Amino acid sequence: MTFEAQKPLWLYTAVELGKAYRQGQLKPSQVVEEVLARAAQVDPILNLFAVLDVEGARKAAAESDARFAAKTPLGDFDGVPITIKDNIPVKGLQLAWGSNLYKGQISESDETPVERLRAQGAVILGKTNVSEFTLGRGNVNTLAFGVTRNPYDPALTSGASTGGGAAATASGIGTVAIGTDGGGSIRRPASYNNLVGLKPSTGRVARVNGLPPILGDFEIIGPLARTVADLALALSAIEGPDAHDRASYGFLKGGIEPVRSGQKVLFVRDVAGMTVEEPIAASVAEAAENLKALGFIVVEGPAPFDAALFEKHWPVMGATGLAWLLKDTNWEGKVGAPYPPMIEKGRSLTAIEFFDALMAYRAIYEQFSRAFDTYDLVLTPAAGAMPWKAEDFAPPYHRAFTGFVNAAGLPAISIPASPSSSGMPIGFQLIAPFGADWSLVSIAKLYEEAHPWIQNAPAI
Repeated sequence: MTFEAQKPLWLYTAVELGKAYRQGQLKPSQVVEEVLARAAQVDPILNLFAVLDVEGARKAAAESDARFAAKTPLGDFDGVPITIKDNIPVKGLQLAWGSNLYKGQISESDETPVERLRAQGAVILGKTNVSEFTLGRGNVNTLAFGVTRNPYDPALTSGASTGGGAAATASGIGTVAIGTDGGGSIRRPASYNNLVGLKPSTGRVARVNGLPPILGDFEIIGPLARTVADLALALSAIEGPDAHDRASYGFLKGGIEPVRSGQKVLFVRDVAGMTVEEPIAASVAEAAENLKALGFIVVEGPAPFDAALFEKHWPVMGATGLAWLLKDTNWEGKVGAPYPPMIEKGRSLTAIEFFDALMAYRAIYEQFSRAFDTYDLVLTPAAGAMPWKAEDFAPPYHRAFTGFVNAAGLPAISIPASPSSSGMPIGFQLIAPFGADWSLVSIAKLYEEAHPWIQNAPAI
């Protein structure tokens, strides 16, 4: 592998960089300087970071240089630049959670996935911008850090709360973004930024030393990347059990595996009649045909769960969790516009209503488990709406295809499909049975090989 004049170093993948480092063709410090220069170019336009740790990234890269010189790299991510979402603790960096309430708070330890990546020598560039409390209205727009924009069109949103990380990765600022998904916040930003993004099964990625879990076990840490190989590398690095997280027991490390032919896919075009904008509908229908050509049996049908039950009870967890978080906090006038009504709703809910919601989430899982007696996968759009003006809240139907996956604890992946006529990215979602995360990654790899997506098409 040679690197002379092929493409900018900030566009190389984690896999490519790892090979180049080991062959002595590149040094991590050389790559990190180019990535930081790229950040200096685009961050003023896109507003990607809550914290950009230039000094820490250079120090980590220099330490990685020394390890490669001594032929003692720590792991697959040694010297590889990545970003972490600003609701995931990184030791020594601010953890603001997108809120003025927490600005200046410094993490004393890494959360488990960060600890695992750091143990492999990853270069952490900083903390990416996030919607306040990860409970936004479809975009990243906070009083604390402002609006994050889409690199394919900076007038438009980069998506839900992992939008900062998604836009950073799409722009070449980090090979992988580590984000969270509590209702679609990995999958929708992935779809809006031409990335592959995985929401793992509940428990697949252990979480210790994290923020208060105001979304319970529904918010999962997962990776976004420009290629499936990088996503797989990241999942392998962060997955697995931890004795301090009982939800993580039973999850062993996996990997890319052969894809079984003849798998049966339920294609759900819409949920409860919610709008699916035409460019998305056409692109996902094309993806369904592409899956057929790859040997999948695709059958159209309705959503395999009670959507009315989901819509009634899904807002309960976020409202209750936020009201609990801020119960002893003077938050009035210090949080964004969407949150006071949510806090008041959480305060008004009864224990019976909360338990009703828990039972509804359990019922949704049971409904999906019965569907998976017949089907191997469920195919949907990743989002119902194309990206909208970055400053604005999302139309309600944008989230139609994601939150119920969190309620059921299932794994799901967003894979780039054909873009719109204007060039804006579109993604489709595949949902698998509980624990079948690596099956989704393997299918994404198969799809990528047959229908590769453009890696370097952002407008800036």
